[in-house]
Amino acid sequence: MLRAEDNKFLTESGPGTGMGELLRRFWIPVLLSEELPEPDGEPKKITVLGEELLAFRDSRGVVGIIDQYCPHRGANLWLGRNEECGIRCVYHGWKFDTDGRCVDMPTSYPDLNAKDLIRIKSYPAREWGEMIWAYMGPADAIPELPDLEMALLPASHRYVSKKWQDCNWVQALEGSIDTAHFTFAHLSFDKEENEILDIKKHFVNPIARMSSDHMRWIAEDPRPVIKIAPHAAGLTIAGGRLTGGDSIYWRIAQFLMPFHAYAPSAMPGENIFGQTFVPVTDTNCWIYTYAWNPERPLTQAERDAFDRGNGVIAEVDDNYVPLRHKGNDYLIDRKLQKTRSYTGIKGVSEQDAAVQDSQGPIADRTREHLGPTDLGIMHFRKVVMELARALQQGEPPPQAAHQDRYAVRSGACVTSKAKDLSAVMLERFGDVTGFVGRPRTAAAE
Repeated sequence: MLRAEDNKFLTESGPGTGMGELLRRFWIPVLLSEELPEPDGEPKKITVLGEELLAFRDSRGVVGIIDQYCPHRGANLWLGRNEECGIRCVYHGWKFDTDGRCVDMPTSYPDLNAKDLIRIKSYPAREWGEMIWAYMGPADAIPELPDLEMALLPASHRYVSKKWQDCNWVQALEGSIDTAHFTFAHLSFDKEENEILDIKKHFVNPIARMSSDHMRWIAEDPRPVIKIAPHAAGLTIAGGRLTGGDSIYWRIAQFLMPFHAYAPSAMPGENIFGQTFVPVTDTNCWIYTYAWNPERPLTQAERDAFDRGNGVIAEVDDNYVPLRHKGNDYLIDRKLQKTRSYTGIKGVSEQDAAVQDSQGPIADRTREHLGPTDLGIMHFRKVVMELARALQQGEPPPQAAHQDRYAVRSGACVTSKAKDLSAVMLERFGDVTGFVGRPRTAAAE
């Protein structure tokens, strides 16, 4: 458990907070590129880390991230006209470019050059992996964009979406690096209502690509041994389950500073899933979800399946709100819960959201009783809190200087019991951290 003051420190992300300042030292996804589809198109209101901002694509196609409010009389610039490389306020015509400079001030005398004295808050913006990223930290410490493998590959090899979630970003991320919860939160089974359940005999594969052996091992061993390995970009978090023989079934997740996580289930050649957890306020977040295959383009059938919800990717409406969400109780089916799944909720992503949202808008970690399968959660908290406190003492996070080390993979494998985690990682990925580097043949976009 955490002390109340530590839980507050961990979960607050607004300006001036310890964790908020740490997050601001990294590039942050704020929109999908498709949300600003054309130059001089409709701007978008966004809230990131508690800050109300405006995003727009100017006449050149360049994206700007600026303050939502005009500094003249406080009118919302979302009402403004996106024209000729700037947003013009409809109240008195003041106009601002993507860098926050006032480029026209019709209410002032031309000879005073008053517009040259006015700037509004703006943040550097980049497009990377079909997402729009902003850097909200000190201007003299801008890092490189992270080498997430999915962004290094051609667009044909990836699928990118996002989903809204009604809870603090930390508990959503903690769910993603918890490799133990699959047995109950996601495992499906098949039984008659009056039949005594033996999950080892009646499990049903909830993700078609997973083999029956893998599902059986998850069902039979709900207490995976957790191994942690720090690396330059974050943490490797591995959960090993017994197979009934001389081997271990490993499911290996990755946490990348400060808010990226990769799912642990992909076998060699399969699609890899990842998520990026971005605070909107302290009680809700956007989760950017993506799948990629480093070896081949994704098929149309796979893309259609992602649209319908698959793995960490939710089925969402036009506003990226999951169709099964807190407001409609995730369309929980109590009969299904008795006969097919522990949750009675359709979709791995929605099952995750249901249990994470149920912890409250901000989970009360003073009431927790953590156990051996929570080792990854403990390490994650220790890492981010120590880095945030070090930053308060003037020490920047070292991961921000190692964005080239973010090209790692997660995944699953079956290996000998005799091998330690380093040997398992070397066998599965060719590197003890899962690092694969930049693609040699596929050009980055």
